[in-house]
Amino acid sequence: MTKPIDLYYWPTPNGWKISIALSEMGLPYTLNMVNIGEGDQFKPDFLKIAPNNRMPAVVDHDGPDGAPISIFESGAILQYLARKTGKFCGGTERERVAVDQWLMWQMGGLGPMAGQAHHFLKYAPMMDPPQDLPYAKDRYRAETARLYGVLDRQLADNEFVAGDFFSIADMAIWPWASLWEGQQSTLDGKPHMARWLETVGAREGVIRGRGVAAEMRSNLQSDKKAQDLLFKRKS
Repeated sequence: MTKPIDLYYWPTPNGWKISIALSEMGLPYTLNMVNIGEGDQFKPDFLKIAPNNRMPAVVDHDGPDGAPISIFESGAILQYLARKTGKFCGGTERERVAVDQWLMWQMGGLGPMAGQAHHFLKYAPMMDPPQDLPYAKDRYRAETARLYGVLDRQLADNEFVAGDFFSIADMAIWPWASLWEGQQSTLDGKPHMARWLETVGAREGVIRGRGVAAEMRSNLQSDKKAQDLLFKRKS
């Protein structure tokens, strides 16, 4: 009998990537909450699994050659799960390349830029002392908007980001793109992105994955303890 995968998780865009993937792939898993606002990501046991003190992470007890394996970094987890199941990674080499390049686009571009937009637009101005930095706000707002323009143009000719098939690239991009309002972006002039957001968001697996522990999602704008842990800790 296949053992459930251990998922180390908190309800953030990066966490949603993996809860969505596990749901879409039909893989059983055990949920382990990593409360980033309480500092769980710095606990020694978690650092053995995720040395960069970031969730999500997984432990697959039925890993390669039947031996357990732990994996951190959401993109690496998505690639591993896609290879393990043979799902959502493309059926040809050309499709696999398309999936990988859009996954890397999210990991190296949209995720970091949208994350910085959230930080400087929503959280930094509420810190103690306030950090209301117009240059940083303008820079990350504009770069996130530029990336959404890239996404919209890709989706003009494709149902999903890598082609006419749903993939781990969509699973990686959608959690961040679904929060476009908090990044002070707009869907005006982006009809293809708007269509894709609705299509992906209506999938049963996405709804289930996005809903995991949704009630635990907190408001960092008012949580000063979490701000200190997430934004001021040096190591």
